[in-house]
Amino acid sequence: MNLTPVALATLVVLAGCSQPAPKPDAAALARTDATTEDPWLWLEDIHGERPLAWVAEHNAGTAKAYADTPAFERLRSRILEVLDSDARIPMVEKIGDRYYNFWKDKDHVLGLWRRTTLEEYRKADPAWETVIDLDALSATDGKRWVWHGAHCLKPANRRCLVAMSPGGGDADVVREFDLVDKAFVEGGFHVPEAKSETAWIDADHIYVGTDFGPGSMTKSSYPRTVRVWARGTPLAEARQVYEVGMDDLAASATRDLTPGFERDFLVRTIDFYTSEIFLRDAQGTLHKVDVPLDAVVDVHREWLLVAPRSEWKVDGQTHPGGSLLAARFDDYMAGKRELVTLFTPSETTSLSGHSWTRHHLILNLLDDVSSRQEVLTPAAAGEWKRAALGGAPALSQVEAEAVDADDSDAYFLSVTGFLTPTTLALGEIGGAAPAMLKQTPAFFDAAPYAVSQHFVASKDGTRVPYFQIAPRDMKLDGSHPTILNGYGGFEVARLPMYSGTIGRAWLEQGGVYVVSNIRGGGEYGPRWHQAALKANRPRAYEDFAAIAEDLVRRGVTSRERLGATGGSNGGLLVGNMLTEYPQLFGAIVCQVPLLDMKRYTHLSAGASWIAEYGDPDKPEEWNWIRTFSPYQNVEPGQDYPPVLFYTATSDDRVGPVQARKMAARMREFGYANAWFYENTEGGHGGAADNRQAAYMNAMTYAFLARELGLEASR
Repeated sequence: MNLTPVALATLVVLAGCSQPAPKPDAAALARTDATTEDPWLWLEDIHGERPLAWVAEHNAGTAKAYADTPAFERLRSRILEVLDSDARIPMVEKIGDRYYNFWKDKDHVLGLWRRTTLEEYRKADPAWETVIDLDALSATDGKRWVWHGAHCLKPANRRCLVAMSPGGGDADVVREFDLVDKAFVEGGFHVPEAKSETAWIDADHIYVGTDFGPGSMTKSSYPRTVRVWARGTPLAEARQVYEVGMDDLAASATRDLTPGFERDFLVRTIDFYTSEIFLRDAQGTLHKVDVPLDAVVDVHREWLLVAPRSEWKVDGQTHPGGSLLAARFDDYMAGKRELVTLFTPSETTSLSGHSWTRHHLILNLLDDVSSRQEVLTPAAAGEWKRAALGGAPALSQVEAEAVDADDSDAYFLSVTGFLTPTTLALGEIGGAAPAMLKQTPAFFDAAPYAVSQHFVASKDGTRVPYFQIAPRDMKLDGSHPTILNGYGGFEVARLPMYSGTIGRAWLEQGGVYVVSNIRGGGEYGPRWHQAALKANRPRAYEDFAAIAEDLVRRGVTSRERLGATGGSNGGLLVGNMLTEYPQLFGAIVCQVPLLDMKRYTHLSAGASWIAEYGDPDKPEEWNWIRTFSPYQNVEPGQDYPPVLFYTATSDDRVGPVQARKMAARMREFGYANAWFYENTEGGHGGAADNRQAAYMNAMTYAFLARELGLEASR
């Protein structure tokens, strides 16, 4: 049971476009408030009538410029074919004796939660039993429900806490569901819409953290308290058992439901990378798990795993950040510090993740951003046996994950690459070798293309990798329209992955696609991430710029033919490319972005990212944050490339206002090539269903094709 909060996920490429220059509000321009000096604050009223009218006007202009053509519709249709394909792999989760999958297609726009048996799942066309039909439920409830997942009560696995968001934001509704009756439980647990944390204790009690009114949520907009809610009582009467500070990120609780190892844990999440974890005994007393605040912690049966993000000195030994250590949980809580080192990072290797089976521990490792796996088995006298899980293809992403850690040593093995359709196999440690279950169809002909990995020295000499997907016979004459995609934050690694959308929308049209592995990510573990934290954030941008320059130097492309794309933290990345490195790019697509770093902590969930960027309300930190705040750094009279800002009204994580304000400011300064599009649904992912995702992806590629000359080069 991993007890450490998960960082933000990366985003797929989305899009947006052009319209007449907006006129700034005269009253706002006349404002003399020295603390803001911002004429576009009125756009921060997310659902206000006037801002939404501004959004509608700009959406119409953008759609007319880039989406109102037969070529766009053909592209959108081909992307939607990929997203809706019945031949995609239905990834499953084992709950009880059934295998569950959430599925969207052309007939189920919002999706089906469905199940089958393993015997059926092995078939090319399994028979599925629908458990929840979100389209039908949405029609009945009069809301467009977006699936957020289900947490079921072991060992019976009959009752589940189902989370659904109206519109796709992070805030959701939690309702109790019966898997046998296939119905929501009348009078059961029901948590109204909020950013909530819920977990089963037993059949009649759950842990709940939600919005109980003023003071119950942190400044980061997450629960401040943990309460125990008994069945049949009002939510307001749930008994508080834990509370964290207003400046902490969140409070949460969970019970490990592993039979024979039931334990309760409370977590004080201080920020994205630090937390305190407590074991809660039967009397409600808390016992701190004494590990570094920045450690990732996992408790499985009798074992405690600790992965410190920074150097940890304990019991006379020094363990580097990024290592993985094991101890017997009960012994550790009793004061013993007998730690066994399971993994130590090197200059090129890092731990991507791990997964427990019933008797073994699988390590998913990265070596220069390519995957490999090891199996570790606890043995006598504190020793662990080690073996390779099998050869992984070069320049690929391979992940092994246990099917059911309470039940068997079976594992799913997924393999994917930029040009290799994803496969899913089922194997068993000490038993059957992995046998293929499913394979994604080839959505485009990969034969004309090749994947290569390159390294470039950044400004400070650091060796930075990147992947290139390009025609095999490509002439290095600088003529090729190229997309450079990046993220570079929150210890998220950008790994090889098959994408029929990229293949159809860009590679088949004659473009080159490049994925960067810049600092701030997790490609080389915590050290790679920490190298671009806070005041060092510009290192990530220097890395990205170095790759852009290398692509031109190598003859792949030119400034006029090179585009940059990124979403969320990646939106901040390409926003800085726009303002600080405009000479390197011919076009930029900036999706659901952070851009106003002066006010980001006061917008949506922005306060939760202070550990990543710093606190702009502290003058000494604003001094360096301002160097990478695009909204403050955009200036008139510059040679900025065309840029498309895309966001979503329902995004309650980053929020739509930063993209709105940046587009407005650029238009205020006379940049007619600053385009904007805002989807109403979809939350931080930018799209609530496949149709919306296809539209926004098509707009991205249509914009880049035109601005980078891909249309003319065909």
